[in-house]
Amino acid sequence: MKGFLAVYRKELYGIFASPIFYAVAFIFLVISGIFFYLILDYFNNLSFELARNPMLAEQVNVMEIVLRSFFLNLSFIFLFLAPMLTMRLYAEERKSGTLELLFTYPVTDMAAVFAKWAASATAFLMLLAGTLPGILALALTTAPAWKPILSGYLGAFLLGCAFLSLGTFTSSITQNQIVAAVLAFGLLLVLWFVGEGKTIFGPTLGGIAEYLSVTKHFESFSKGVLDSRDLLYYVLFTVLFLFLTLRQMSSYRWRG
Repeated sequence: MKGFLAVYRKELYGIFASPIFYAVAFIFLVISGIFFYLILDYFNNLSFELARNPMLAEQVNVMEIVLRSFFLNLSFIFLFLAPMLTMRLYAEERKSGTLELLFTYPVTDMAAVFAKWAASATAFLMLLAGTLPGILALALTTAPAWKPILSGYLGAFLLGCAFLSLGTFTSSITQNQIVAAVLAFGLLLVLWFVGEGKTIFGPTLGGIAEYLSVTKHFESFSKGVLDSRDLLYYVLFTVLFLFLTLRQMSSYRWRG
């Protein structure tokens, strides 16, 4: 993909040079830290109750329960995080008029779309890595359960990449960053709760709605289970919205 590295470096510099990124990073790490603390506090109180029943305590893997609750809470924060990371990718260029300039460079549309998404995914990965110290500290004080840890982080990264691809698409269809963020958040919220319509739509449509739910496919990762169907879902989700973004860019180029 010709021109990928040039656009990737430019976008990465734009993300880290923006004070918005550091504000978003601070809020994300504070909220995720609060969630982690509250979950630990809850299970600390639960451990006193389990101590009264040793047989029940042996059947409970506290670390896995803590991790699952943490990753599920973390995935909800991504609903707000992803639109904030992607809202400027194309909307800012369209508003400033530099998108037409990008078309004159020896950069393919595919390379530009993928580079912009990859830059936001890199920033997202760094923010996700910021949650590691608490998990590692927990692993040092309990029996390390590396499978749910690695599975949870893999699922969180794939979920984030899928959200970022949708955010990249909404940024490509408007010149306003706030509108791009709101559109992305709204669509993600629909996909978040669409699985709840299973009881409303009936068995057939309900099954389709459940499959389209982004949370349904994340549950396995949070339990430490790797399912190829969930991996395929997030890969196809990401590819679909990157493809739609590519088509949108091609239409701009065609219209001149």
